[in-house]
Amino acid sequence: MNAFTTNRPYSVLLVEDDPADALLIEEALVDRGMARTIDQVTDGVAALQYLRDPARQRPDLIVLDLNMPRMNGRELLAVLKEDDALSNIPVVVLTTSAAPDDVEDAYRRHANAYVTKPVNLDAFIKSVQEIDAFFLDTAVLPPRSGSRDAD
Repeated sequence: MNAFTTNRPYSVLLVEDDPADALLIEEALVDRGMARTIDQVTDGVAALQYLRDPARQRPDLIVLDLNMPRMNGRELLAVLKEDDALSNIPVVVLTTSAAPDDVEDAYRRHANAYVTKPVNLDAFIKSVQEIDAFFLDTAVLPPRSGSRDAD
């Protein structure tokens, strides 16, 4: 487990417009039993407002759907990775699309991972929990900028 998890909750920003998928993702994360906060917004515009709000701490991980209204995940990913203050937040694309062009485009825009949402419920939950396990238990994440917890 990462050392930082003992000092503060692990924070996930879920950018997902489908209420059923959002609920499943949140439940899968909570079922792992690790200390975390999960905030959800429904499009890229709301995500940028959340991320640029000085009253909010930066999340440790962004889980991003591609197909959303107003500003879709592709557009948001491009903005995030071009913004020096936000570019080092890991972003996992979790979407229904398995189209090679979508996968290639996400990595070209510097997504940290691309996961296709499984249709099977158990496989869906397992995929979300594996994303969570990797970023919480295995990966070393950058400190939060501007946070009193950052070194």
